[in-house]
Amino acid sequence: MRDALVAAAFQLFLERGYEQTTVDDIVALAGVGRRSFFRYFPSKEDVVFPDHERCLTDMTAFLAASGEEHEPVRRVCDAARLVLLMYAENPTFSVQRYRLTKQVPGLRAYELSVVWRYERALAEYLRERFAGLRDGTLQADVIAAAVVAAHNNALRSWLRSDGQGDASAGVDQALGYVQSTFGIAPPPPPLRAEGPEDVVVVVSRRGAPLWRVVQEIEATLDRG
Repeated sequence: MRDALVAAAFQLFLERGYEQTTVDDIVALAGVGRRSFFRYFPSKEDVVFPDHERCLTDMTAFLAASGEEHEPVRRVCDAARLVLLMYAENPTFSVQRYRLTKQVPGLRAYELSVVWRYERALAEYLRERFAGLRDGTLQADVIAAAVVAAHNNALRSWLRSDGQGDASAGVDQALGYVQSTFGIAPPPPPLRAEGPEDVVVVVSRRGAPLWRVVQEIEATLDRG
């Protein structure tokens, strides 16, 4: 029923235009009553964004399941990728919605409110992780805004290309900038000796050039 209402709505939006389509038109095409429509969507605007509530719920659960072992900036970048996956599930629908949103000021305002809710979810998680740090709240808010901006920049580029190509590549690159700027790089793995360690002692005259010292070390190792 929910999918049928969305399909009917977008068919009419494309044929008549968003402003010219009413809820009555949508339910008539879908073959259901008004009560059924409002059971799924509080308003006509909500039928344009039918999947954001689910995605926001998934993102909140993903962040809530985080542990101390998760680097916080990487974690919010991974959370933002859930939004990308939602768009990539149905590229045709996502491109249609993008075009429609650009044409209708009310939908652009609605979309901004949705984006703000994503940003708030990321910021709240980071505030908890940065609690007690100097300027922790400021850092959390700035990083959350940067993640959303980077994600949306790459996402819109993909939508402007009519959903062609790999959407994740551009988003990964954009989020990589955020990670490299604000994140904590993992420590390098410890060096592991494959065999017993050798101790090499080389006696060289004072003032010998470095290349000569290296040559003597290599010769000693070769003899060993």
